[in-house]
Amino acid sequence: MSTSQQYAEAWEGFWRETSDVPGDAIWDADPSLTAVPHLELLAPHADAALPIVDLGCGNGTQTRHLATCFPRAVGVDLSAAAVEHARRADAEGVAEFEQLDLTDTDGVRALHARIGDANVYMRAVIHQSRPEDRPAVARAVAELTGARGRAFVVELTEAAKEVLAEAVLRPDGPSPKGSRVIKHGLRPAEVADGEVPRLLREAGLAILAEGATTLAMTEFREDGERVVLPARWFVTSRAV
Repeated sequence: MSTSQQYAEAWEGFWRETSDVPGDAIWDADPSLTAVPHLELLAPHADAALPIVDLGCGNGTQTRHLATCFPRAVGVDLSAAAVEHARRADAEGVAEFEQLDLTDTDGVRALHARIGDANVYMRAVIHQSRPEDRPAVARAVAELTGARGRAFVVELTEAAKEVLAEAVLRPDGPSPKGSRVIKHGLRPAEVADGEVPRLLREAGLAILAEGATTLAMTEFREDGERVVLPARWFVTSRAV
């Protein structure tokens, strides 16, 4: 099996072992803690009349919220099992979901051809992509935004690795949610701080705004405090 196949199978295994219970995935935080504040940062730059594409949508929690703010919301994920989760959770059919490998250039172009220029929402996808795949992921963002769309990209910083080790992986053994991540070989916070803006620029994207933030997890510390991971956000457009 190739490393690419192994990577895809790792995500399939993770999502097959994840239940439909909201928050069962460690990053499946409520939109009020994620998509809502992120859209506030994107809004000054984006045309809300365009559709929005949620890259790495997982079980579609954020996509369903995005569908309330844009005329069309499409969630895509590498994992077929994740897409099945998303479709089951979207009983009212407010969003669309499909399997898509962001390194599949033809597949990404076909999606752009179907929906036209779009806004893009991408939360913590680059840091979980294989290093050799990251340039293609950034190019997918550029392809889908086209000339008129804007993208909101948020990624963990290097400092998140220490927080994860202390609060989730834990010296005395990982939490159940953390254990599932480890079991399937998923590697959070494996991107150097300067890599994400470099990848975006090399993909032909201009950074319109950026800043520090945190990503809320569904994991809690022993004292009941929610685990939040340091991150950085970027709003981008196609460079002129």
